[in-house]
Amino acid sequence: MNDPTSQAMDFDTLRRAMADNYEQPEGPARNARAETLLAEAEKLGIPLALIEALGHQLKVYNYSSEKDKMFVPFARLLRMWDEHPEDFDEYETHTLHWVFKWMTAGMLGQPHIPLASVEKWLGEMEHRYRLAGHSERAVRHCEFSVASHIGDEARAERAFTAWLAADRDTMADCHACELHDQGWWQAWRENDEEALSLWAPVLDGTHACAHEPHAVLASSLLPLLRLGRVDEARAHHLRGLRLVRPMESMRGSYADHVEFCALTGNEARGLELLAERPAYFTDTGEPRSHMDFLAVVALLTDRLVALGHGGRTVPGPAGRDWTAEDLARHARAEALALAERFDARNGTPHIGRHVRARMDRRPLLDRLPLGVRAPRPAHPVPAPRPAEARPADTPRAEPDLADLLAEARRTSEAMHPDSLRAWAAAARAAEGRELPARDRAEIADHEAMGSGPEGAGLFERAADLYEEAGEKGEALAARARAAFVRALTTGGEEPPATVEELRRTVLALHAEGGTGAWEVASVLVCRVRVLTHLALADHAPHEHDHTGGAGDPEHPDGPADAEEALRAAREAAEELLEFTGPHTAQPRLASRAAEARATLGELAAHAGDLEAAGALLTRAVEEYLAAGQPWFAVDHETRLAALARALGDTEAAERAVRAALEHGAGHLDALGQAQSRLRLAEILGEKGEFPEAAEHALEAAHWADEAGEARTLGAWARHLLGGFLLRRGRAAEAAEVLESALPDLDAGTHGDGAVVQTLWWLGDCHTELGEHRQAAERWLRAAETARHWPEQRDHAMLAHLAAEALGRAGLPEEAERAYVRAAELWRTEGNPHGVVRALRARAWLAADGEGADGGPARARDLMDEALRECREAAAAADDEDGARERLIAERGHTHRQFGDLLARTGDPDDAGDPVLEEALGHLDEAVAVYASLGEDAADMRTGAELAAAWLELDLGRREAAGARAGRVLAVYGETAPEDAAPGPASHRRAEARRIRELAERTEA
Repeated sequence: MNDPTSQAMDFDTLRRAMADNYEQPEGPARNARAETLLAEAEKLGIPLALIEALGHQLKVYNYSSEKDKMFVPFARLLRMWDEHPEDFDEYETHTLHWVFKWMTAGMLGQPHIPLASVEKWLGEMEHRYRLAGHSERAVRHCEFSVASHIGDEARAERAFTAWLAADRDTMADCHACELHDQGWWQAWRENDEEALSLWAPVLDGTHACAHEPHAVLASSLLPLLRLGRVDEARAHHLRGLRLVRPMESMRGSYADHVEFCALTGNEARGLELLAERPAYFTDTGEPRSHMDFLAVVALLTDRLVALGHGGRTVPGPAGRDWTAEDLARHARAEALALAERFDARNGTPHIGRHVRARMDRRPLLDRLPLGVRAPRPAHPVPAPRPAEARPADTPRAEPDLADLLAEARRTSEAMHPDSLRAWAAAARAAEGRELPARDRAEIADHEAMGSGPEGAGLFERAADLYEEAGEKGEALAARARAAFVRALTTGGEEPPATVEELRRTVLALHAEGGTGAWEVASVLVCRVRVLTHLALADHAPHEHDHTGGAGDPEHPDGPADAEEALRAAREAAEELLEFTGPHTAQPRLASRAAEARATLGELAAHAGDLEAAGALLTRAVEEYLAAGQPWFAVDHETRLAALARALGDTEAAERAVRAALEHGAGHLDALGQAQSRLRLAEILGEKGEFPEAAEHALEAAHWADEAGEARTLGAWARHLLGGFLLRRGRAAEAAEVLESALPDLDAGTHGDGAVVQTLWWLGDCHTELGEHRQAAERWLRAAETARHWPEQRDHAMLAHLAAEALGRAGLPEEAERAYVRAAELWRTEGNPHGVVRALRARAWLAADGEGADGGPARARDLMDEALRECREAAAAADDEDGARERLIAERGHTHRQFGDLLARTGDPDDAGDPVLEEALGHLDEAVAVYASLGEDAADMRTGAELAAAWLELDLGRREAAGARAGRVLAVYGETAPEDAAPGPASHRRAEARRIRELAERTEA
């Protein structure tokens, strides 16, 4: 391809090239292109071309990391203005004065430019603005910037007041930018509520520009955190980061987002942000934003050091590997060196104080879940603190072993989740001491309980110690626990045989009065667990199956062996229930009875009797609660939720999960929290309660990350969270979350339907955000997966959506191909509506002279084809389900669009234009079709009638136009009812009145 700059271009080509370049991403490539275009302008010998090229160069420098380069083109422009102001047209004259403000800000950001030069420039700006007749508003705004930068608060306040008092004129910054700076001043003085009030019109979209709300969203993060408005802070981070990411010139705002991560326990997320913009470490064209960035790098990496991660490898300046500790020292030194340069220039310590305070900020939250995947660095360990001085002869306080053992036994008696920690503390205190065999047995027993697969040997050691202490029943219980561990780890025939022998022995011992009911129950419960585990081992849900569903039995040993194993488990549970029944006044034995009942419930669920399973599990939960052991109820409440969902009882499922979260408070581990929150999010989502569903999905994602399940449960939680946020109209946040989920969603784990749905939602997000090319890419990728599915409706819909997005993105040929493909798929699906809509869309592309073979004639052919499809499909449709009526309505829509299309291509100044007559004919057809559908189509009919009325006016038929307007008013009335809310009826009424008014006018 020939480079258009390889030969001289004319002025129009130069202008187009500059306009195209300005649309490119900020950065060195755009700047270099502007320099090339300036050279082309110089060749033309046209003063205005040179002025425009210098202005273009100045703008791209200003919005880049090379702000220090903008002074040269501006000086050249100013000299040209002083020598030949007549060479500047009105726009370039305005632009020259506008960028005076940029020069003031640019000088402040360059510490090598003396403050006296900045002040002199401010006076020059004021003088030239006065000569040009401009208000002093922009001048006072710039004076405020200078005063606040050097820390002269009294002067800053005077300038601030004068700025707001001066009249707004064409030199004033846009409303959004002014509000940002006004709010920044309030936030600087920690008037956070006032700052957020000032920013509200920017945050809600009332005022916006190319760099707002980007900067306001970033500036609002710290005030929101200080006010405790963490949900808003999270939303502003997700939304704002998405806006500043592609804008190289917004390093200061990007730094605010890194700071937010450092202050909210999201250090890993902060490191990801540093890795995304490596050039920010070394771009020196704007020292002020470089200093701000380095300050928050120091804040973040100091935080990592404090958490014990000083040796962790982190992103940093290119050329070497960095640890967090190394980068913290480097960034602090560099930031302070830059601050020192500014303070030396300004003659005040203001910048240095600010930078030090920023680097030394303490976290405002231990952890604020964001919904995106950025787990906390593994195993944070606080940095060691210096030991407090104490006299050398002061004895070190030793823990009281007797107290620790008493506490451990108390928690064991209550069967409290803290018992293992209590026994571990006792074990540490007992190291090196001589203890009775009973104490040593209990310590070994509880150490085994927390040792997982390694526990079998410890249980056997505990059993030996119990026997040494004369506790035969406890010894048998410990051996039964060892057998259960072996059943979990190795399986086989030995564990059930062992527990059967232990059962016989303990029952005989109990009959002789040699042991108590608790020891018998302990052996029996282990037997139940062994037999149930072996019976259900082949049918347990996948470890990441958060639905908790149970499948049909598939035992390799055949149906008879499977049934025998289930029968044995059932009988063992019934025996345990019968034995513990008389002892349920004792909480520990009551919990064994509850476990037996819960096991019977699981076996009933496995057999497919979900109602019986629910009743048994409900009773078990009640028994745990009555025994004062709510923590044991949690798993069964979670299972009850799954059973209720399987039975279609959403309300019962919701109650069960909420109860699990309530009873598990303080006891659920990270995985349990993730699973329970996720179930509740799913249930609430099914009910359409998206705000609360989003809260629980957010918590589920956080806990899944903490549990090391980011790629499984975490990905699913983010998938759901993104969908809930999208339904709440928060597309930017949804996009961030869904993009974070997408790499971890796996067809094998989550199903390819989840991947397609995430891509589909992302396409919706991009569309809401005006990112149509990205939307098309998402939908095309989803369509590629969906094309392999047996049912092709989703494939067709995705192809159609992609076509629409390609059209909006200005890619007509690609859109045409996608619509053709979508129509083929709709036809295969037997969906004439989709075929007709694809044809109409292609017609509009053709009418714009776009598509494969565009032009008005092709557009007509496609609309005619769409009408034929409507007629043929309606004739063949079975009207029992309203299919024919819907196809008739589709024909009405096609006539309406055909009329609109022709009206747009006709000449409204030619009262005899046959194209307008043809357009009117199609609109009349639309009116007639809609009328045949009755009152349900009244809004569509009146819309077509009003479109026809406007055409009547174009054709000079005032009476006919007025008659059509009258027919519309007959539907909606001349005036709205007093209690009528604004809506389509009020708009149609107003439009009809306007047409009638025009129709009644006499020609001048």
